[in-house]
Amino acid sequence: MTEIANGVFYCGIHDRDRKVFDQLVPLPQGTTYNSYLVSGTGKTALIDTMYEKFGGEYLDMIRKSGFRIDYIISNHAEPDHSGMIPRLLEEFPDAEVLCSAKCAENLTNMLHVSPERIRTVADADKLELGGKTLRFISAPWVHWPDTMFTYLEEEKFLFSCDYFGAHYTDFELYADESPELANAAKRYYSEIMMPFRSFCRKYLVKVEELSPSMILPSHGPVYRNPSFIENLYDEWTSESVSRKILLPYVSMYDNSRIMCEYLAGGLRKRGVQVATADLMEADEGELAMELIDAAGIVFGTSMVLTGPHPKTVYAAYLTNILRPKIKFYALVGSFGWAGNLSAPVDACFTLTKPEKLAPVIAKGKPTSSDFAKLDILVDEITSRLDSLAKAP
Repeated sequence: MTEIANGVFYCGIHDRDRKVFDQLVPLPQGTTYNSYLVSGTGKTALIDTMYEKFGGEYLDMIRKSGFRIDYIISNHAEPDHSGMIPRLLEEFPDAEVLCSAKCAENLTNMLHVSPERIRTVADADKLELGGKTLRFISAPWVHWPDTMFTYLEEEKFLFSCDYFGAHYTDFELYADESPELANAAKRYYSEIMMPFRSFCRKYLVKVEELSPSMILPSHGPVYRNPSFIENLYDEWTSESVSRKILLPYVSMYDNSRIMCEYLAGGLRKRGVQVATADLMEADEGELAMELIDAAGIVFGTSMVLTGPHPKTVYAAYLTNILRPKIKFYALVGSFGWAGNLSAPVDACFTLTKPEKLAPVIAKGKPTSSDFAKLDILVDEITSRLDSLAKAP
């Protein structure tokens, strides 16, 4: 347990060995599970708890501190933050859980916390600890509907739960403000927060109005300079896109790869940034990060039986659920005898609805006619990017 300020302590744990989060998100560095203890002259509160996997170590830390826990603040019910609530309620039989109404429902369903041990709080409600005042700020959909922030008024500390988080372990406590941290925060935003970009934008305004002296998220480092992460979120959540195309591809016999390389070369000659990704090697986080500011995406694919390669469909599905700012998409590829490369990809776009450009599909090895169609696609993409640059 490390003291951050008088009566405010960090009691998180680094999990450098974890490789995948939610059985989906690769973790190049592992992650942290951050919990904070705030002690006033009368009462003591824990803000978020711990992933139960580390329950023994965490409980030992709390016991050794000598603090009696009166309140457990649950900003969000996901088990990496709430998993130790049942054991803490056993350890401290008089303790009370404070959380949003939706979080109370989730804690009851997911962890079987007794409703009798929970008190729901609303936006702007306060908890007095004695010289330390916690104010609760409703913040649903960053990234669950149950989320709230907790604000320590005297210190101007914002405990933001998953918002502003990073799966980053190359630190002891405070943000190093390095390019590596910015990249980890970008990966985290793209994978976790980007589907809720409008809400992230909304709460960023609220955070800037609060002007916190520190931001203390539930993953990653504490920000003593909040503008570092605020400025990054301002960029990522804006409506603007770059003159950039993401080109994820998979090619079984090189024909689709040749078409993708030709398309990428033509776009680059026209001043377009092209981020290519071999779907046999790239992970979800790499794709998600490139989508943050991309204006469009072009899928390159081979045919498997009578449809696109499954990794292409997965990439399209992932793009749809991440809800990036892309304005258009297209598909290029090659097939052997028959089938439909485009329809399964088109069917993925149910939440995100970018404009569809005409596909370029070759039968077997691409011919001069196919390359001419790719030249037309370069023109179409460039024209749309030019229009976006002129838009107010």
